[in-house]
Amino acid sequence: MWKTVLAGTAALAIAGTSLVYAQQGPGGPDRMQRWHPSAEDISAFGDARIAALHAGLKLTAEQEKNWPALESALRDLAKQRSERFAARASADRPTDPIARLTLRADAMTQRGAALKKLAEAAGPLYQSLDEGQKHRFVMLARLNHRESMGERGPRGHRGMGGWMHRGPGGAERGPQPQ
Repeated sequence: MWKTVLAGTAALAIAGTSLVYAQQGPGGPDRMQRWHPSAEDISAFGDARIAALHAGLKLTAEQEKNWPALESALRDLAKQRSERFAARASADRPTDPIARLTLRADAMTQRGAALKKLAEAAGPLYQSLDEGQKHRFVMLARLNHRESMGERGPRGHRGMGGWMHRGPGGAERGPQPQ
C-alpha cells in the first residue's frame, strides 16, 4: 500500500511541475517580454547608424563629394526595409505557399535592386578611402543594417544588407567596382 501511495504522490508531483513549466513558457517566470521595434524605432536606428558611419570615416573634402550618393542609397534601403516591416505587421500572411513564394520573390527583387544601387554608390567612395578608413568602413558597416533588427548577411553575420563579406583568404572587402 505504501508503494502505491508513494508512486501516486510522485506522479502528481511530476505532473504538477510539468503544468507549472507549461504555464510559464520558455525561459521561466523571470524572462522579460521580447521587445519588438516599431517602424519609428527602425528609422531612428537607421539614421543613427548612417551618422555613425559618416562620423567614423572622417572623410576628406574630396571624399565627401561621394558621400551623398552612398547616404541616399542607405536611406533608400532603410526606407524600403521600414516599409516592408510595416506591411508585414499590418497584413495577413497568405496561407497558399505559392502566394507566399511570389511575395518573397517580389521582396527579393526589390531588395536586390536596392543593394545594387547601394553597391554602385559605395564603390567610388570606398575606392577613395585610405586603409584605415577602409577598415573603419568595414567595421562600422558590419554594425550597420541588419542588424540590427533580425536580418542576416552571409555566414549569419549581421551587416549592411549582407553586402559586406569576406573575400579570398578571409580578407574583408567592400563593394567591388563593376
